[in-house]
Amino acid sequence: MRVPRTFAFVDLSGFTNYTAAFGDDAAGRILGAFRSITREIASERGVRIAKWLGDGCMIVSVDQTACIAFALELEYRASEVCAPLSLRVGIATGHALLFEGDDYIGSAVNMAARLCDAAGPFEVLLPTMQIERLPEGITASPHGDLDLRGFPGPVSVVELSGRPKLSASTDTGELWTRSPFLS
Repeated sequence: MRVPRTFAFVDLSGFTNYTAAFGDDAAGRILGAFRSITREIASERGVRIAKWLGDGCMIVSVDQTACIAFALELEYRASEVCAPLSLRVGIATGHALLFEGDDYIGSAVNMAARLCDAAGPFEVLLPTMQIERLPEGITASPHGDLDLRGFPGPVSVVELSGRPKLSASTDTGELWTRSPFLS
């Protein structure tokens, strides 16, 4: 089944060198903190962690705006929690084949992964032609054309920046104090 989705690949940049310099225990603490805030923000923004990829992850969303908001909020919070490491993020939207019920195959998946590989520290990249609507507080700046492995020609890319606002529709902070949970 082909489904429309937005995919984000996130990588904790510099993790291998950090592990070599500071040891497995220190690296494990940073990775644990990274995964914890990733879960928290995914819950707040309504996106799904499709899989963990060592020092990174693959995110799937039915809404591009939610995925962008997730990525920029994660970048913001990780800058403190995961210091001295930084995030690199690639985002792409399109139809993908839902494979065996829990995995995705397709050009959008591959493009998000390649954009993550091409991103520098603290960069969130998205193909220019795929911008649907940016969350409040987020801006897009031209990044230029990139040659991405497996794609036939250069891809025009923007770099996303800013801090997304948390809308009332995604606020889960007071969830357990609402009816019917009040006794």
